[in-house]
Amino acid sequence: MRRHRNVKIVATLGPASDDYDVVRKLFEAGADVFRLNMSHGGHDEIRARHNIIRDIERDTGRPIAILADLQGPKLRCGTFEDDFAEIEDGQKFRFDLDDAPGDETRVQLPHKEIFEALEAGATLLVNDGKLRLRVDACGPDFADCTVITGGTISNRKGVNVPDVVLPVAALSEKDRKDLEFVCELGVDWLALSFVQRPSDVEEARELARGRAAILSKIEKPAAVDAFDAILAVSDGIMVARGDLGVECPVQAVPPIQKRLTRKCRAAAKPVIVATQMLESMIESPMPTRAEVSDVATAIYEGADAVMLSAESAAGQYPIEAVQTMNAVAEQVEGDTTYREIIEASRHAERSTTADGIVAAAREIAETADIKAICVFSHSGSTALKVSRERPRVPIITLTPVTETARRIVLSWGVHSVLTQPVERFKFAVVSAVRAAKASGFAGSEDQVVVTAGIPFNVAGSTNILRVAPCDERLIFGAEGD
Repeated sequence: MRRHRNVKIVATLGPASDDYDVVRKLFEAGADVFRLNMSHGGHDEIRARHNIIRDIERDTGRPIAILADLQGPKLRCGTFEDDFAEIEDGQKFRFDLDDAPGDETRVQLPHKEIFEALEAGATLLVNDGKLRLRVDACGPDFADCTVITGGTISNRKGVNVPDVVLPVAALSEKDRKDLEFVCELGVDWLALSFVQRPSDVEEARELARGRAAILSKIEKPAAVDAFDAILAVSDGIMVARGDLGVECPVQAVPPIQKRLTRKCRAAAKPVIVATQMLESMIESPMPTRAEVSDVATAIYEGADAVMLSAESAAGQYPIEAVQTMNAVAEQVEGDTTYREIIEASRHAERSTTADGIVAAAREIAETADIKAICVFSHSGSTALKVSRERPRVPIITLTPVTETARRIVLSWGVHSVLTQPVERFKFAVVSAVRAAKASGFAGSEDQVVVTAGIPFNVAGSTNILRVAPCDERLIFGAEGD
């Protein structure tokens, strides 16, 4: 089952997509990666969804990537005597550690680490930024504020602190338990929330112990400021525009999205653009024109994947949402302007033999009549480099490693194939040709480019390239067998 597009679609599972038939339809409609949101559902529900995905993978014979999204620490205010209070522009309001019910003058903020980091002049945002307060004075157990934008503040609403790097670990105790659970299940990617610094990513990597790749969610200004260092220690990135749009000026999000996407591509690491992409399809079978334009923009920028959240997890039209995203992707990628933009933004630094091999593979494929670039990759690193090149022809990645076959699904343009180990390049070529024909990328009269490393099954050893005919008789004849 081949896709007729290069960008990947990530679909979140939830109450609206909680059985085999619906998840299978989501996959057939175009979902390449399934997201398990650890903020919703207990371990039994998550296990059931994971098992459904693996059943579909077995039944279709196509590797599917599973992304477990950790909740991260949640900073929330306390409760109110009447469950809510009204605060007005210009009035004074206090946050403190007192657990007494709040009113229109104060409420508990049960996070002493926030008070430890606050400074006068800092901004506090409540309820996804709907309420905005400025800190006038603060101490180890209080923050006296002036209300800049008032409204209704109610029980346990989220609090954001955009101006300050908080001394809060990216992994809560719940996250640590969830991380161990999903790693034991066998997920392929871990999405890490509340990343502020590279050490947050390194802590998660240490706990994962190689069982899953680490994807850092960029949702805080501190993460944007430290992005280069965070990218260096991450396997992938999610531009999480929801919280990012709360903590940053909303007009800053599009240029941040574009800048981060290009940096990920240059580093040969996959990037997902996420949040509110087809939000109206939670309740409507048709998206707005603005939403379609938003999805298209991410694709034009060269994102590896675009993501559906509530649209596929809890919406009324989960399958239609995936179909819409798939249709937009096919339309955009068929536009000549798309290729012009993608090729104009190709600025990869090449410093290794593998870099040179994959660059040559792309140039040959685009110069001659080549149907696909076939990559033998043990770790997936060469496939990532080919994906970075954004070639005009499909990328078929062949690997004997199940974990690699699944993880690489997230990358732009990659058609992942799980294959048997090979010891000689001739048999690698035969496997590549058979995969290209079986998946509908080429016929017997066509040619493909094949890259591999000698010796085989050694990560990072790509050093050979061949233009191969898809007629196996010619392959064996050329080899003298």
